[in-house]
Amino acid sequence: MAPLLPLLCLGVAAAHLASARDAASTQEPPGPAWGLQGQPSPTLEGWEEASEWTSWFNVDHPGGDGDFESLAAIRFYYGPTRVCPRPLALEARTTDWALPSAVGERVHLSPARGFWCLNREQPRGRRCSNYHVRFRCPLEAAWGAWGPWGPCSGSCGPGRRLRRRSCPSPAGGACPGRPLEAQKCVRPQCPGCPDHTLLGSVLTPSSRPLPGARVSLRDDPDVVATTDARGAFRVPGVCASSRTNVSAQMDGFSAGAAQAQANSSVSAVVTVILHQLEKPYLVKHPESRVRAAGQNVTLCCKASGTPTPKKYSWFHNGTLLDRRQHRYGSHLELRGLRPDQAGSYHCKAWNEAGAVRSGTAQLTVLAPGQPACDPQPLEHLIRLPDDCAQPGGGPAYLNVGHCPDTPCPGTAGSGARCGDSPARCCSVQRLEKREVRCSGSLLPVKVVAECGCRKCLAPRGLVRGRVVAADSGEPLHFARILVGPEPVGFTSYQGDFTIEVPPASERLVVTFVDPSGEFVDAVRVLPFDPRGAGVYHEVKAMRKRAPVILEAGRSHRIPLGELEAAGPLGELVLPPGAFRRADGSPYAGPVEARVTFVDPRDLGSADTAPSDLRFVDGDGELAPLRTYGMFSVDLRAPGSAEQLHAGPVAVRVAADQIRMAGHVEALKLWSLNPGTGLWEEEGGFRREGAPGGGRARREERVFLVGNTEIRERRLFNLDVPERRRCFVKVRAYLSDKFAPNEQVEGVVVTLVNLEPAPGFSANPRTWGRFDSAVTGPNGACLPAFCDAEQPDAYTALVTATLGGEELEPAPSRPQPDAGAVGVAQPYLDRLGYRRTDHDDPAFKRNGFRINLAKPRPGEPSEANGPVYPWRSLRECQDAPTTASHFRFARVETDRPARPQLRRLHSHRPEPAAGQGDRHRPLLRRLLRRRLPGDEGRRGHGGHLPVSGAGGRPAQPLSEAAGVAGGRAGRHPAGDGPGPVASPGAPPHPQGQGPAVTPAKSPPSRPPLRALPLPRVQRAHPSPAQSAAHPEVWLQPHPDLPRPALGAPAPAEVILGLFIETKPGWGV
Repeated sequence: MAPLLPLLCLGVAAAHLASARDAASTQEPPGPAWGLQGQPSPTLEGWEEASEWTSWFNVDHPGGDGDFESLAAIRFYYGPTRVCPRPLALEARTTDWALPSAVGERVHLSPARGFWCLNREQPRGRRCSNYHVRFRCPLEAAWGAWGPWGPCSGSCGPGRRLRRRSCPSPAGGACPGRPLEAQKCVRPQCPGCPDHTLLGSVLTPSSRPLPGARVSLRDDPDVVATTDARGAFRVPGVCASSRTNVSAQMDGFSAGAAQAQANSSVSAVVTVILHQLEKPYLVKHPESRVRAAGQNVTLCCKASGTPTPKKYSWFHNGTLLDRRQHRYGSHLELRGLRPDQAGSYHCKAWNEAGAVRSGTAQLTVLAPGQPACDPQPLEHLIRLPDDCAQPGGGPAYLNVGHCPDTPCPGTAGSGARCGDSPARCCSVQRLEKREVRCSGSLLPVKVVAECGCRKCLAPRGLVRGRVVAADSGEPLHFARILVGPEPVGFTSYQGDFTIEVPPASERLVVTFVDPSGEFVDAVRVLPFDPRGAGVYHEVKAMRKRAPVILEAGRSHRIPLGELEAAGPLGELVLPPGAFRRADGSPYAGPVEARVTFVDPRDLGSADTAPSDLRFVDGDGELAPLRTYGMFSVDLRAPGSAEQLHAGPVAVRVAADQIRMAGHVEALKLWSLNPGTGLWEEEGGFRREGAPGGGRARREERVFLVGNTEIRERRLFNLDVPERRRCFVKVRAYLSDKFAPNEQVEGVVVTLVNLEPAPGFSANPRTWGRFDSAVTGPNGACLPAFCDAEQPDAYTALVTATLGGEELEPAPSRPQPDAGAVGVAQPYLDRLGYRRTDHDDPAFKRNGFRINLAKPRPGEPSEANGPVYPWRSLRECQDAPTTASHFRFARVETDRPARPQLRRLHSHRPEPAAGQGDRHRPLLRRLLRRRLPGDEGRRGHGGHLPVSGAGGRPAQPLSEAAGVAGGRAGRHPAGDGPGPVASPGAPPHPQGQGPAVTPAKSPPSRPPLRALPLPRVQRAHPSPAQSAAHPEVWLQPHPDLPRPALGAPAPAEVILGLFIETKPGWGV
């Protein structure tokens, strides 16, 4: 404390000087509690009631929007008792002990809410300083000194003793806390069983022994034994028939307990199981609700982990709710709702390993008489066929209307249980029939005439896709599928899979396990459409490296990363005697080792990386990681399926391969939790110098060394938590006209962060992370790394696919056009937009590159996207179509396939003989054409499928008429003509879908016109229809003849349709 006294004196003196200077200046009228000027500290004698200052607090560092020192955050991080319930005043100073007025910064202070400084309010060129704050609190009644301890209870063995204190308050106030304190004590040991012995062991659930565990007895809190190398312990003097409760503790594991059982007349045995600590993760997030004023609502949150989280906290608009007032746990119940209780709610859950934060739920409280659903439909335009347009005019559009997909308040008394889902939603109340006159035909349609609250239809989210080998494109036959830790099925012989998304899911973590053991377990976090539509993914599995044989008694070094143009990024060092069996016994024989490395310097390896590179930070929020490499370790005895353990092992990373400033010091080693898809920290790295401890010579490589143990987890990561974060706005359209009413949902947009060579933003030297998102009605926002000072510190490659079909972004040759790209100038030039074929037309045009330049405050052209600050996710999600965004469009189906075969970013060497042609999968992608009907099967829009006659399942337009632009009869994989599924055919004997028959050439007839429309959905499809085409269903007009399947039909018959859609849409 002594060194702080001069600083405090200087602070008080500066406060008096500043007060005198302010008093001499022109006086301003007093402002509200949310003041706009930093005020000096009041004098200690200027208070009418006895009070004192708290210590200084600093919970935030300036960055992003500014510096925020909220009272709720201070109570959360420092403890609720560090600041009194009703502070009298607040003082803020910079970390250099300067007042805000002295540094010329505009700040806000409120004793009830805290302090904040906004960068946008500061003078041009200045940002907020780093502040710390303290509060003035009234003095509470104080306890007197504790009295002496009383005698120990009991005559022998453990007991307790007490001491007391008094509250001499002159004002008669109550002192906080208890007047009585108890302490355990021990008298001489009671007569026991000196000849008896307790034998025990401490194990993991997989029976692995835990050496070094601390063992204690219920009647004796002290440690009575420590387990040996085999996890065993021995405690003499414990009676065999006492059934003593035994507990064990060990760092990194949750405490465990078990009861001893008599083994003989003089001995007892016990086995204590300890579970490794696992950070909590959310299995149920709070859901948004709509209620009328006066109704009740229950918000629910559930977390899992090891141990199971028991502590929950709830926040309203970011402010911690009083636990004693609301009496909440994992459920928050609000009764008699008031309008001021509307807003955002989220929860946090804790266990011994850490905390996790839930997603945000919106609570809407309607005032009396306020409608929840506007009966007037919103505008929704669809494009009509060309022969329905006016002569000489452009395309004709029809407003069919739609209702907002928002929940309605439930009936009185509803919402009392966590399982209650929104029962009523705003949807179509009434439809009207209309007829559109076209050339020689009438097109009957139904439009939305009125919206209202009706029963909600539960969304049924489906994720479809295919698992293939990354190097050869071969499918993974019958791979086991796990959603989280639970097995749900197998892939088909062709590697296809379909997964139904569990209700209320935020992240879909799926693991594909190859039964042959030749591929690394593919752990993926698959984006899905929460509104219930299907999404298609192609999962690429990474083949394991060829095995090498190691001798257990020798030291071995296995390189990590082997590129022709660069040396290994690091190495895995296995010391002699490091191998053990699962039961902990040493292993001394030969070891078959397969260490497979995902090298970010190979830009084609991003699609094989496991998980989505996220972890739970100290605040319980999901945060991104920047990878420098991932590796999988497979250790087995030759000819055995049993995995061997190893440790401790060393991981050495070449420091010259980590070139970003500050990343060498921040690099950590992580392991993947396959159940949650999250990375968990294993440890840090230390710098290894030259031998003997001296400085390394210039020609010597410097390594970073970290240590870990290889046990149950086999996927590891070399990562740095990156805090330079932002969001990128992307939309997808039906055509390159980019009409706002022709946006396409269900498009999977992928953003790969790249680290460019200095000064060469178009020449990336490594990728750092990847993210995917699915477009909704308002596009998608993708997280990315960005930098405000150096625009090309990070670049990105962005691509988009729809059911396996690659979409094209706006062109950039010879110069990007702001109107076509969708980004205003001069921000577009700063972002450096380039389509992949910008420099070489031979490249595929399936993506674009940008500099991830963070928007600068005060720049009008950068205030409305397409890059948004990390804290502006809501602004990104709700941005109108007039705001800047990047664009993708579907390729016209009659456009000829591009003949170029050059692969973008391919730095891989040519394959050796017998390894197959690496360009073959690329050739298939380049020449692949979509099968009509894949749109419904894979969950996106396009040419609409038609329901068959006679109650048979609906088929795509091309199959019903027998032709579709020359593409009929193509194989679903897109590799050219092949067998197609026959309607009504019996299932395949091995469960691979319907039996196949050879495709037949269709008869000659005039080409048919299909109606391209956005994705829609029928209100009540039958189960068979939902399984076949869950996206859209058409009903033939009753006045038109029903053609037989496969028979020629005029175009007027095909277009004479009306569409039944999901509630909220009309066509």
